[in-house]
Amino acid sequence: MPLPQTMRAVEIAQPGGPEVLRAVERPVPQPGAGQILIAVDHAGVNRPDALQRAGAYDPPKGASDLPGLECAGTVAATAPGVTRWSVGDHVCALLPGGGYAEYVTTPADHALRIPEGLSMAQAAALPETHFTVWTNVFDRGRLRGGERFLVHGGSSGIGTTAIQLARARGARVFATAGSAEKVATCAELGAEAINYREADFVEVVKAAGGADLILDMVGGDYLPRNIRALADDGRLVQIAFLQGPKVELNFAQVMVRRLTITGSTLRPQSDLAKARIAEALRAEVWPLLDAGTIAPVMDEVFALEDAAKAHARMEAGDHIGKIVLKVR
Repeated sequence: MPLPQTMRAVEIAQPGGPEVLRAVERPVPQPGAGQILIAVDHAGVNRPDALQRAGAYDPPKGASDLPGLECAGTVAATAPGVTRWSVGDHVCALLPGGGYAEYVTTPADHALRIPEGLSMAQAAALPETHFTVWTNVFDRGRLRGGERFLVHGGSSGIGTTAIQLARARGARVFATAGSAEKVATCAELGAEAINYREADFVEVVKAAGGADLILDMVGGDYLPRNIRALADDGRLVQIAFLQGPKVELNFAQVMVRRLTITGSTLRPQSDLAKARIAEALRAEVWPLLDAGTIAPVMDEVFALEDAAKAHARMEAGDHIGKIVLKVR
C-alpha cells in the first residue's frame, strides 16, 4: 500500500503554555540514509517536550520541529542500506523529534523491538526513560549490586524505571516522592520511599550509611543536600533542574570525601552514542522486560489532538509513571 502524502501532527504554534499545541496537517517525512520511517501508533510525552514548547529547548540541527522524543509503531519504509528492520516490523524508538505525528523518521539503530507481552502504548513509554536511566545510572553513575541508590522524583517515568532497574541489578533503592499515593507506588516497586514533605531525605539516607549514587532531576537547593546525603566516594548524577541550575555549593566536601558530580542530557548526543546505548539495552534490559521482571508504570493515555491536555497533566505534577498519546 502506498504511503500517504500528508499526515496528522501536533505542532508548537509559538512558545508558551500547553494551549500553543495545535493539530495540523504536515507532509509525511522521508527516511534519509540509515533511517527508518515509523507509522506511529503511540507517542510518549516527556518534560523535554514541554521545555521545547515553552521555547527553552531547541531541537538539534536537522531534527523535526515537532515535539515527541519516543514512539511505538510499525516500520513503514526503510532507507537503502538499512538491514536491521523490514517494513511491517513492530518497534519502539528513541526519536530526535517529531513523535507527535502519524509518521516519523529516526536512525534505524535507535529502534528496538517491542518486548514480549507489551502493548504499543506501553512500548511507547520505554525508550526515553530507559535510554536516560541506563546511560546515567549504569554508564556514568556506575551503580553496582549491593550499593545504596537514591532517586528523586521516584514516581515519575524516570523514577519508576530507575527503581526497577536498580533493584533488578541488586542495589538497595531509596526514592523521594511528594504524596502518599506516589510513596506507595515507589514502595510497591521495591524502593524505601521517603515523603519529602514529611521527612528529610538527607537524614534518612545518612542513617542507612549514605547514598553511593544519587540520580537527581530537581536541582536548586537539592544540590547541597545531595552532597550531604552521599557516602564517601559517592556519585551524584544530574539530569534536570526543575528548581534551577544555580546554587551555592561548598566544594571542600567534594574534595575531602572524594565525591563525583556529573550529569548529561540525552537529546544532543551523537547518533553513534545513542546506538551504543540501544545495544546495551538490547543485551541488558530487554530480557528483563520480556520476562516481566520490570514493566513501564503507566499514567494516562490521551488522543493526539489532546496533546495540550497531556502537557497540562504532566506539568501539574499529579501523574504517576508515563503519559502517552494515542496517534492511531
